Amino acid sequence: MPESKPRDVGAREPARDLGLSDAAISAGRIESDENVWTRRLVLFLRVMAAVSMLQGLYHWAQVTGFVGTEDDAFEAQSMAWQSATIYFAVIELVSAVGLWLATPWGAVVWLTTVVSMAVIELMFPTIYGGNLIVVGFQAAFLAAYLALAWMAARERPP
Repeated sequence: MPESKPRDVGAREPARDLGLSDAAISAGRIESDENVWTRRLVLFLRVMAAVSMLQGLYHWAQVTGFVGTEDDAFEAQSMAWQSATIYFAVIELVSAVGLWLATPWGAVVWLTTVVSMAVIELMFPTIYGGNLIVVGFQAAFLAAYLALAWMAARERPP
């Protein structure tokens, strides 16, 4: 019976070394400029996720009374204002999660919030005051998203 050699614990098998080096090479690979618009789109979605989260938290602060005076209290507002505030308090946080994950449903929910806010500001000025600056920002965010999504779609082959 041949005597077995004690195995060196520090020694690695050649095939295993090859696998590790391939993994290390692919993990450290620098991405080419092929996906530059996709990366920009994801960065934009993450920024919009942070903005949506802050807006949602602000609406919840209005509901709970952390912001505003007694005259601005949630209970003292009209039913339309209360309904819109609760709607945005919920949908903004949902869209923030979806945008951060860069999921298609997150973009859809975010687009719903953008259009909803613009419609409320333009068509129902008695609710939030009809602030055209808010509408302008919403339109700019929407245009930026559409431009980035279009450029990202162009860099991927069909």
